[in-house]
Amino acid sequence: MQESKVSRRLKETTAPEVNEYIYQPRLEGFAQGFVSLGNVNKAHIVMLAEQGLIRHEHAAVLAKGVLDMEAAGPDAVTLDPSREDAYFNYEAHLIEQIGTDIGGRLHTGRSRNDILATLDRLRCREVLLNLVDLLHQVRQTALSNARRYAEIVMPGYTHLQPAQPITYGYYLSAVEQALQRDTQRLTQTLDAMNQSPLGAAAFAGTPFAIDRARTAELLGFDGYLDNALDAVGSRDFILESLSHLSLLSVFWSRVAQDYFVWSTHEFSLIEFPDSVAATSSIMPQKKNPTVLEYLKGRTGHIVGLLMGASITVKGSNFSHTGDANREGTRGFWEAAEEVQRCLKLLDLVLRTATPNTQLAARRAGEDFSTATGLADLIVREADLSFREAHHVVGAAVRMAMDAGLSAHQIDTTMVDMCAVEQLGHPLKLSADKVRECLDPAANVQSRASAGGPSLVALLPSLDKADARIALERQANQARRDRFAAADVRLQAATRLQAGL
Repeated sequence: MQESKVSRRLKETTAPEVNEYIYQPRLEGFAQGFVSLGNVNKAHIVMLAEQGLIRHEHAAVLAKGVLDMEAAGPDAVTLDPSREDAYFNYEAHLIEQIGTDIGGRLHTGRSRNDILATLDRLRCREVLLNLVDLLHQVRQTALSNARRYAEIVMPGYTHLQPAQPITYGYYLSAVEQALQRDTQRLTQTLDAMNQSPLGAAAFAGTPFAIDRARTAELLGFDGYLDNALDAVGSRDFILESLSHLSLLSVFWSRVAQDYFVWSTHEFSLIEFPDSVAATSSIMPQKKNPTVLEYLKGRTGHIVGLLMGASITVKGSNFSHTGDANREGTRGFWEAAEEVQRCLKLLDLVLRTATPNTQLAARRAGEDFSTATGLADLIVREADLSFREAHHVVGAAVRMAMDAGLSAHQIDTTMVDMCAVEQLGHPLKLSADKVRECLDPAANVQSRASAGGPSLVALLPSLDKADARIALERQANQARRDRFAAADVRLQAATRLQAGL
């Protein structure tokens, strides 16, 4: 009877079903993780040699063997699902090249558990770096068009009812600000999770005098996780990241819903080019918002991945387990790929959406969204409480609607009639001031308080956002440079051990 290829404890070969449904799928990502696995091995070899845990002649052969594998690439490794996963296949190939005695020394003072935990952190680190870069791009697009459309007046909505006039640029500025918080959440997780699990071994450390700080340094980590059990048993950084992606997707879905409504024939506030639309197989007049529907639909999937991962980890013990550390993480990698696609599509939406300038301005002047401005005028000019002004304007709006008039057709006569009805006396406001506060453009520019849509408030806000993105981009590039420098030091240290 044949024995297991990875353990003499197991006296039978792996069942075909286990190979097909569990181990073979694990090997599909071998090429993707090949470089990171090689880096982990190089860091460990360097540390073992420096600590005197393996002889220098053995370290030289090991280092050269790993470098040779690196040069040959992942395709040179014959993958066998009976060896369970990437690490055992990598090790088997290395042993085949340099022999069991020396090749088998690579695993001194470590476990597959801390290797997997380290690989997850290295992979997650790269994913978060890329997502942060994409978010910077989307935000920059939003800011660029916020400046371009800073004076394009449109109705603003609450409860999907006309509320107050804003500008399309102001809306885009709000989108950027919300995405900044998504960026911040991801960067906080990125910085916090950059701690090395390597050297934790299975979960209880090792009797060998390893130097965990050295392997952490060689791999670009900021330090190492102190408790070995937590180091290999926790993937909370995965759940945390997936939670952030879920929040991000919920937000972009809300933005997509706005565009979905605004681009309907009934609203017609936003137009998209034909290049980002689809049509009907039967109705020739159709122009369907396929990108917006994709963005909204993918959100449900991403939120579902978070729920699935959370429930999977919930039922596992606080230690290394396959369900927590393998099955519990797989949803994140899928979600991260989907989010990268969706951020590029969101950028396309923000970049190509064009406001229907004339219609938007007309709607803002006709739909009574300027009424709050009239109430504010009454407070300032007639020295009434806002609640009293609210009642007067509400009555004037009702009068205009009953007469089939638009908001901009409300005049001082109507205001005085309603004031007499509500308060017992007329207000005698300036006709010019009433007309001005009911003009959508003037109404927008009057709201110059911090965070408001007027140019006086908006443009400085956009300047600050531009400066913030520039600093964030520099910080993310600095992270990349730091990790790249660690790669250079690792390669140099490995070549030194190999005598090259």
